[in-house]
Amino acid sequence: MAATLTQLAQVAVMAVPEDEDVVAGWTAFLIFGLLIAAVVILGFSLTKRLKNVDRAEEAGLYDPTDKKPRPGVPLRGLAAARQVREQAAADEAGDGAGGGAPRLGKDADPESGR
Repeated sequence: MAATLTQLAQVAVMAVPEDEDVVAGWTAFLIFGLLIAAVVILGFSLTKRLKNVDRAEEAGLYDPTDKKPRPGVPLRGLAAARQVREQAAADEAGDGAGGGAPRLGKDADPESGR
């Protein structure tokens, strides 16, 4: 029994390849290339689907209450209220994004505008 284990150990040591003999090989390179091709195909498919969605929205196939905000078109309803609330918060924070008149505090002199 001991002789058999010794022979197995010797065969196992002999079967180990050297470090310079171990390479990834063409199979791994092919798999990597196929994964890259799959990502490219999925990207093209995604852009195609998104363009179809935009065309369908312009054609009126979706609920008109869920329209995306368009530049230059005034907001109504909850979207307008949200914009007013965000504008008021920005003015209150003092970042100057509002561009409106300065706010008067409790201790401010209403005559001087400070």
